[in-house]
Amino acid sequence: MIKDSNWRPLPSYLTVRESTIEGLGLFATEDIKEGTDLGITHVYDQRFHDNYLRLPLGAFINHHQIPNCKAVFCEEDKKLGKVKHIRIVALKKIDKGSEITVKYVINKLDNPNWEHEYEITQ
Repeated sequence: MIKDSNWRPLPSYLTVRESTIEGLGLFATEDIKEGTDLGITHVYDQRFHDNYLRLPLGAFINHHQIPNCKAVFCEEDKKLGKVKHIRIVALKKIDKGSEITVKYVINKLDNPNWEHEYEITQ
């Protein structure tokens, strides 16, 4: 039974739109304060690829070498109790319109200069 009919897949201060990094990205619709917990991105479950079920918040976060958020690995959630998961937290103030990014390990790319090329497109 659904107890909270106001549930949204993303917080009201985030939206999805085209990214200059890759495909679609997650963007701030208002200023976000440093230290803001943006929510759960992945829930641990061995039945899924890489042992994590990716949630809507985690589906559109792109990588950046100098990210504005960090991934935090947790064992509990205030509302859900004991549940192994990943959430993201703002490392600094994020301005309205900015893309939400984290630094994560990616597969080896064919183009070794991809980071340089990304930086000059920004």
